[in-house]
Amino acid sequence: LAVYREHYLSHGALDSAMFPGIDVVLRTLHEAGLPMSTATSKPETPATVILDHYGLTGYFDFVTGASDDEVRSAKADVVAEALRRLEAAGHDVSRPVLVGDRLHDVEGAHVHGVPVVFAEWGYGSPAEAEGTVASAASPLDLLPILLPDAA
Repeated sequence: LAVYREHYLSHGALDSAMFPGIDVVLRTLHEAGLPMSTATSKPETPATVILDHYGLTGYFDFVTGASDDEVRSAKADVVAEALRRLEAAGHDVSRPVLVGDRLHDVEGAHVHGVPVVFAEWGYGSPAEAEGTVASAASPLDLLPILLPDAA
């Protein structure tokens, strides 16, 4: 596992591509003043490396993910930690939304009463969208869902 993680950080983590438009969405949400945290199943260190690589880290108040020691790895635990961090920083967490593309995103968010917008462009199958409040075909389709008054 240690060898894999070292290799992943130096090579694999950056062998990805940013979904077209996600930078625009994150910048727009950030400029609208919405507090944001990731709630990723990736450990926080590689998640931060990837976000830094694409210049996206500054749009988030927190990068929350699985703990590097994997003590926190269940999606419900990651969502709880993201909410805890946002609330501890003084943000209103009474109306959170999670954008996710897998069933574990939906299930983990629902443990905390958090509605989910399904990211159709992600890796999940359409069946994994069951129980979500909305669906977005592309990143840019998130904007009218998350900022309806701006549309």
